[in-house]
Amino acid sequence: MTRLARGRAVRSPVRSRRLRRPAAALGLLALLAAGCAKNAPMDTLDPEGPNARTIDNLINPVFIVAAVIFVLVEGMVLVFTLRYRHRDDAPEPVQVHGNTKLEVGWTLVPALILVAVAIPTIATIFKLAQKPKDAINVTVTARQFWWEYNYPDLGVVTANELHMPTGRKLELTLQGADVIHSFWVPKLTGKTDVVPGRQNHMNISADKPGIYLGQCTEFCGLSHANMRLKAIVHTPADFDAWVASQRQGPSTPAPGSPAAAGAELFTSKGCGGCHTVEGVSRGRVGPNLTHFASRTSFAGSMFEMNAENIAEWLRDPPGVKPGSKMPDLNLSADETTKLVAYLQSLR
Repeated sequence: MTRLARGRAVRSPVRSRRLRRPAAALGLLALLAAGCAKNAPMDTLDPEGPNARTIDNLINPVFIVAAVIFVLVEGMVLVFTLRYRHRDDAPEPVQVHGNTKLEVGWTLVPALILVAVAIPTIATIFKLAQKPKDAINVTVTARQFWWEYNYPDLGVVTANELHMPTGRKLELTLQGADVIHSFWVPKLTGKTDVVPGRQNHMNISADKPGIYLGQCTEFCGLSHANMRLKAIVHTPADFDAWVASQRQGPSTPAPGSPAAAGAELFTSKGCGGCHTVEGVSRGRVGPNLTHFASRTSFAGSMFEMNAENIAEWLRDPPGVKPGSKMPDLNLSADETTKLVAYLQSLR
């Protein structure tokens, strides 16, 4: 129903209220549905590592305390709003200023609740900060928009994919090369900021072999959302085999093959100025490509490793990943094919 007001039609207040209620219900339903997922590879509430379980064990009781307080406070707000709403004939409310018992109560109770939450929180922080014994040391360098992993004790340098064995922790030394980033593998551990000019530390481990997805969680530029990572967890034997393979030099393409022609292009196009291939070039800007094709992904774990994706990347890196420091080399189709063949030979 509508009625005229000053020459224009307006909705009835009753009808407007009736429309607002289902709209609010639909909005609440959509909000709840947004948190539901059958397959959530980055679900921090589904821990699969000791550190993640430690954090989860803290989240549960703190969430219960917060939920109880929320229900009580919001319930009291509704009760007082409805029961003590303004009425023309209502007397002035009784003032409680100066009531010592009330003021001590509403000061002391929140303080005690905060202390009860702070004690396990501080204990958890100290537990997570402890450096584990017999850990594998890894220096993690965050760059726009990819991750470099240097295993100094093992003589291995790789990119975007953090390899680790079950039953043993990694001690990560986090450092930034440009802007602030944040390292996070939700199912395995909490997040830690990566700040240029300083080093932060964290440790990480997993219960069972598998691939665990992660993400930079601090806005770091145009391709922040494309700065992904993978933690690849092996059995101890498979991890030792991976280390042994990474210590080997790069594969040498057969003379006269497309890969050999791609190796010549790699040099003539100046790719070695940015990228390291052991025994071929020593770059300092882009990822180490010595064993590029042994990885499951590239470009900040944005692309799965296959010839089509490599070719797409080489044709226009800034176009497919905004803000990328990899330039468009204006490669012909033939040059792209040869470079793809060379990169795929680097195992």
